[in-house]
Amino acid sequence: MSTYTAPLKDMRFVLNELAGLAEVAKLPGCVEATADTVDAILEEASKFATEILDPLNYSGDQEGSQWRDGEVKTPKGFKEAYRQYVEAGWPALPFEEKFGGQGLPKLVATAVEEMLTSSNMSFSLCPLLTQGAIHALILCGSDALKKAFLEKMVAGKWTGTMNLTEPQAGSDLALVRSRAVPASSPGLGDHYLISGQKIFITYGEHDFTDNIVHLVLARTPDAPEGVKGISLFVVPKFLLKPDGTPGERNRAKCTSIEHKLGIHASPTAVMVFEDAIGYLVGEENKGLAYMFVMMNAARFSVGLEGVSIAERAFQRALAYAKDRLQGKDLVQGGNTVPIIRHPDVRRMLMLMKSQTEAARALAYVVAASMDFANRTSNKEERKRHQAFVDLMIPVVKGWSTETGIDIASLGVQVHGGMGFIEETGAAQHLRDARITTIYEGTTGIQAADLVGRKIAREAGATVREWIAVLKKFDSELSGSGNADIQAIRSRLSVAVQAVSDGVDFILATAGKDPNAVFAGAVPFMMLMGITAGGWQMARAALIAEKKLAKKEGDQSFYAAKISTARFFADHVLSQAPGLAATVAHGSSSVMSLSDDQFLAA
Repeated sequence: MSTYTAPLKDMRFVLNELAGLAEVAKLPGCVEATADTVDAILEEASKFATEILDPLNYSGDQEGSQWRDGEVKTPKGFKEAYRQYVEAGWPALPFEEKFGGQGLPKLVATAVEEMLTSSNMSFSLCPLLTQGAIHALILCGSDALKKAFLEKMVAGKWTGTMNLTEPQAGSDLALVRSRAVPASSPGLGDHYLISGQKIFITYGEHDFTDNIVHLVLARTPDAPEGVKGISLFVVPKFLLKPDGTPGERNRAKCTSIEHKLGIHASPTAVMVFEDAIGYLVGEENKGLAYMFVMMNAARFSVGLEGVSIAERAFQRALAYAKDRLQGKDLVQGGNTVPIIRHPDVRRMLMLMKSQTEAARALAYVVAASMDFANRTSNKEERKRHQAFVDLMIPVVKGWSTETGIDIASLGVQVHGGMGFIEETGAAQHLRDARITTIYEGTTGIQAADLVGRKIAREAGATVREWIAVLKKFDSELSGSGNADIQAIRSRLSVAVQAVSDGVDFILATAGKDPNAVFAGAVPFMMLMGITAGGWQMARAALIAEKKLAKKEGDQSFYAAKISTARFFADHVLSQAPGLAATVAHGSSSVMSLSDDQFLAA
């Protein structure tokens, strides 16, 4: 079975050449993000991922987390790995120093997060949810709540969860029924009694830490109906004693954990709250807005999961293809050759490699914009970057995860029959990847958010600005004398026009025929994804051409960049016209059948 090796060379290229780490490092609070410091962080994260987390991935999948009498035991080695993760200071990486963090940019944290997730997705889910809870408390919590919980959470000594979903309330949070009844108010602000059931709670119970900080959506007695009547509460597993240490067990318990297709080592809890003590976050009835802070962070991270699982599946498939002997060379004949010599296997590997690199580049570029949106003192620059982030979050989440599943499936295919056998590890990646298009908002939800909230609602302002950037970039490509880059330019130009045509259709149609727009929302999101990925691959190819001309750096790496970008253009960007046609013309057939016509029984 292959070992995960962090793709540091590509990560450094994307960080420095595409995402602009040097400019991010100039932002307020980012002075520690020097080239040497970041290199050291990447090297240490790579070692931790390879030496500590990767060896636990397969065994953790096979053993799974176990529930008994309200307690959860994680697989062998996971608790010890988490202790090492905390001792090394990894949880504190992206948070401000005043909360006990290291103050490093989101961009750097993104690269580290990719490595952790690639090596062991189930393990990485615990830090992911904790970081979301931390962000919500930083932005929306009272000083008392911050003082009580943040330092321990930032240090990784306590973990956090998101408690949104109920049996009857999934994507439609207007249906949330959990109740919060005001009580006395000792110490930490408003004190409520929380009652209700939450499902699909990642790491809702575990044995990593001595406390878990649940963020829970619930309704107060006089709250209005729908999403306008939802409030957010901190409900700790253990109530705090006056000295801030865990004391009495709160009335929040895990009644079971789910039996799942994948991510077996990650306990997915059913949580029951029975007059559990909770503390209001911010104001009543504004909980959904606060929770979106967590959701947006989580959606980006889940998009990064798509990149991470794709990279791991690719590495495993590549190792197998180099080792597996089958058939003869189609041209040279002779002895049996490794299957990587066969054209169709190479096609699959190139699909895996090119799409993974494109998705990584887009995610890192968006992470850099997050840093600018959160840290720059220039208000206009902050506004511009935030608009770009808001536009791209559903694309990073939706396109990257759908692509991740495709790549994991290709990984199984490269293995042939052995890919269908659990012992090779290829099947686990496909099983683990499958959840990424579902949790934190399905692909359909991401696409609806993109075309509805991010395009139609703002009359296409931000997406038009992005299209203008892509058209301006075309002039940079036009100056290249490289035939591959000109071919990339041609494909990218067609894709950009397809996106522009899609936006025109959305804006012209949304008001009079919303079904027509939303029937093509996912194809449009995929169109935006491959175009955004193609944009980054074209940028990479242009930079690589210049490096080759100057004979700088790893010449083989840069030559491969151009070839990989050309492949992406020929095999992925080439899908743009078909997707555009589906967006504009596919709605009538989507809506044509009656409910009864779906099954011809």
